[in-house]
Amino acid sequence: MKMDYKVTDAELERLIAAYCRDMTAWAAAGRFDPIHGREQELTQTVMILLQKGRKNVEYLAPAGVGKTALVVALAQAVNAGAVPDYLKGARVLELDLASMSAGTSTIAEFQGRFIPLVKGIAERYHDETLPKFIMFIDEIHTIMPTCEGSGYRGLSEVMKPYLTVGDIHVIGATTVDEHRMFVAVDPAMDRRFQKVFLDIPDDKGTVKILQAIKKGYEKHHGLNVPDELCEIIVELTSEHMRKRNQPDKSITTMDAAMAKHVMDNGRGGDLSKKAIYYVVSAETGVHEGALEKED
Repeated sequence: MKMDYKVTDAELERLIAAYCRDMTAWAAAGRFDPIHGREQELTQTVMILLQKGRKNVEYLAPAGVGKTALVVALAQAVNAGAVPDYLKGARVLELDLASMSAGTSTIAEFQGRFIPLVKGIAERYHDETLPKFIMFIDEIHTIMPTCEGSGYRGLSEVMKPYLTVGDIHVIGATTVDEHRMFVAVDPAMDRRFQKVFLDIPDDKGTVKILQAIKKGYEKHHGLNVPDELCEIIVELTSEHMRKRNQPDKSITTMDAAMAKHVMDNGRGGDLSKKAIYYVVSAETGVHEGALEKED
C-alpha cells in the first residue's frame, strides 16, 4: 500500500530537478571521469551511511584535493551495484544552493524552497521499498548561522530536526579551518556528522590519478597523453605551484596544455611538452626555457 506523503512524488521530482544535481544519474550517463586512489575513504563513507545512529558524513580537506570527486566515486559505486543492499539504487543528490536561492528576496522564501525538498526526502526514508536519498552539500559551513555574508546561513537550523531523528542522509564537505570556525562551534550540528579526512595525494599517487582519468581528456581533445608526460606535469606543478593542491593543479594543467596544443597544432598525435611548459609558465611566471632545461 502506497503511503500518503505530504510532498507528492511529482513535487519532489520537480524540486530535485530544479535544485539538485542527480549524481547517480550522471554517473549512469558516463559523465564523470573514473576516480582513483580513494578506496579507503569510500569504504569509510559507506560504513557511516550504513549505521543507524550518526549516519551523516563530513569530508574535511583543503581545496582541490578531491572532496567532490569522492562523492562522484560513491555515485559510481551505487550505479555499478558495488554497494551493500541498503544503498543499492540510492540517489546521490548534490544540493545546488545557488539555484535554490536565485530570485529569492528573503531567508523565509529561500527556506520555503528547501523545506519541501528535505521533507519529501525524509518522508520516504522509512519506506523500505524505496531507494535511499543521499544529499551532498559542498561548502557545508556556509549553511551555519555564524557564517557571516553567506546567503545560505541558518539553513542548518532547518535541517537539524531531520538529522536529529535520523530521517535523512547528508554528506557535507569543507576545509578543516572552516569546519573549526563555523561547524564545530555548534556541538549539536557537529556531533551528527562523522568526519572523513582526505590527505593530499603525493606525486606518485597524483601520477596514477592522471593516468587513470586521461582517457576522457584524450577523447575530448583528440590527443594522446603518454604516461611520461603525466609524470612531467606532476613534477612541474609540484615544484612551481606550491600554493595549490594536488591532484587539482595537475588535472587542470593537463587539460589546459591539451587545449593549447589543439589551438596551435590541431587535433591528433601526442600532447607536446611545449604546450605543458607554456601553461606552467603562464601560471607561475617561470620562463618556458627554464622549465625545459629543468625537465
